[in-house]
Amino acid sequence: MTQGEDLTAQAPHAQPRRAGGSRRGLSRRSVVVAAAGLSVGGAGALLAVLRRPSTTAPAAPPAPSTGTITRTTLVDVMTVQGQLAYGPELGVESRLAGTVTELPPVGKIVSRGQVLFRIDDTPVVLLYGRVPAYRTLTAGRRAADPASTPGAGEAPPGQGQNPPGTVPASHGADVKQFEDNLRALGYREHTPDDRYNSQTASAVRRWQEKLGLAQTGEVELGRVVYAPGPVRIAKHEITPGSVATGPLVRTTGATRLVTALVPARNQAIVKAATKVTISLADGTEVTGTVSAVSTAAEGQPGASQEPMLDVVLRLDDPASVDGLDDGPARVRFVVQERADVLVVPVGALLALAEGGFGLQLLEPGGSRVVAVTTGLFADGKVEVSGPDLREGTTVGMAR
Repeated sequence: MTQGEDLTAQAPHAQPRRAGGSRRGLSRRSVVVAAAGLSVGGAGALLAVLRRPSTTAPAAPPAPSTGTITRTTLVDVMTVQGQLAYGPELGVESRLAGTVTELPPVGKIVSRGQVLFRIDDTPVVLLYGRVPAYRTLTAGRRAADPASTPGAGEAPPGQGQNPPGTVPASHGADVKQFEDNLRALGYREHTPDDRYNSQTASAVRRWQEKLGLAQTGEVELGRVVYAPGPVRIAKHEITPGSVATGPLVRTTGATRLVTALVPARNQAIVKAATKVTISLADGTEVTGTVSAVSTAAEGQPGASQEPMLDVVLRLDDPASVDGLDDGPARVRFVVQERADVLVVPVGALLALAEGGFGLQLLEPGGSRVVAVTTGLFADGKVEVSGPDLREGTTVGMAR
């Protein structure tokens, strides 16, 4: 059979079958035949019942159920549970030895150039960047200079030999990152580069003076902490007066976001930069974007049954959740989308005896069954195509 062929003339075995269709009621002839098989008393009782006047009007046959062929964009989505909050917490340790003398209050937002905590009453400052601080930065000096810092004079591998008793100038990606911050804070006028020179040292002295530090022109390891952006103090892990060991505070990002656990088999759907729709607990709908995807740590809820992905979603408009409490959220990812296609309710499909699916078209001149090709199934609808299908046509529905 070809698509669109009128199936009403087919042999009985090719007729459509509706799953779960109701049986027809008995005909009058069937009732009479059944009565003939009864005993005389039984038949008489049956005839008496049939002849008794009815006190109620017979029920009208139910109206046929119909649907309509429509043209639309059909979207298949995957929905997962998420959480609106400030995101994962990270512990921050001090690389400076000493006593913790001040911690910012929980909930405080710390930005570039501001004090993250104090060790021995000297500030540890937050700067922006992704390269962790791992060494002292210097413009170079003699090892015997008063500003010498233990461990600061080791030359990175491959930079050649230096005269005995000297410390080479620092250079590398961490220097460029630090100079970017100096310029953003207004302490450096020249274009940042990856070499810590006398101009950098001069800018650092002005920065140190502003912070109340000794003006050495060097940045000792532990004086700055890097983060991608502003941080929020989520928790204190230690109290002022304690020795600075282990995490001192736990921080999160400064803006709220949504996190979700997604089965790893759906990795292709949750790539970075993917757009999503988020439904919040109060019914508010907002949009977001996947900003990070990582393998979920073992032991997280939902991660024990199968491999899971930890997905971080940035809200396109962070202000859209102002005034709303943290709480559960539902995240919808688009799995597949078909634009400008003909669709019918799934219940309109007929399973054809010879295989495949058909539709009963209800037209002014009568009804007919035609074969159709199905496409995407989503939201109780199915994409259909075929030469006989037109938008707006009425179709029969299975009861």
